[in-house]
Amino acid sequence: MIKSVLVPVDLAQTDAGAASIVLARDVAEKYGSTLTLLHVVEKVPAFIQAQLPAGAHAKAIDDAKTRLDAFAAEHGLAGSVELVTREGSPATEILEFANEARSDMIVIASHDPGLADYLLGSVAARVVRHAHCSVLVVRHRRD
Repeated sequence: MIKSVLVPVDLAQTDAGAASIVLARDVAEKYGSTLTLLHVVEKVPAFIQAQLPAGAHAKAIDDAKTRLDAFAAEHGLAGSVELVTREGSPATEILEFANEARSDMIVIASHDPGLADYLLGSVAARVVRHAHCSVLVVRHRRD
C-alpha cells in the first residue's frame, strides 16, 4: 500500500513538474495517500555567497517557498498537500527527505538526457539508483 507520495519539483522546469503532479495525484487518489511537494534550493558556495548582497540567499529560499505554493495552487493542490523547501544538493536532499518522511513512492520528472547527463548522471537517475522506495520517473521531452 502506498501511504505517502513525494514529488520533487524543479521550479526552473515547471512543465516537467506538471506531468509529475498529474500522475502523483492519480496515485494518491487511488490509494488515499498523502502528497508532498519538495523543492530543493541548491547551496551557493561560500566564495560566491560572499559576493552577493546580504540576505540574497535567504531571499532566494523565501522566493522558492512562494513559488512552490503558487505551483501547488496552479495545479489545484493548495491546502491539500505538504509543501517542503530544503537547501542542498537536489538528489541528496530528495533521498534524505524520502527516508525521513518514510515516503512509499517518489514521482520525479526527467527530461531526455543530454550528453552531460550521460557523463554525470541526472538528479532523477541518482534518485532511482539510491532510493529505498518505489520511484516513478515521468519523462519530459525537451523541445
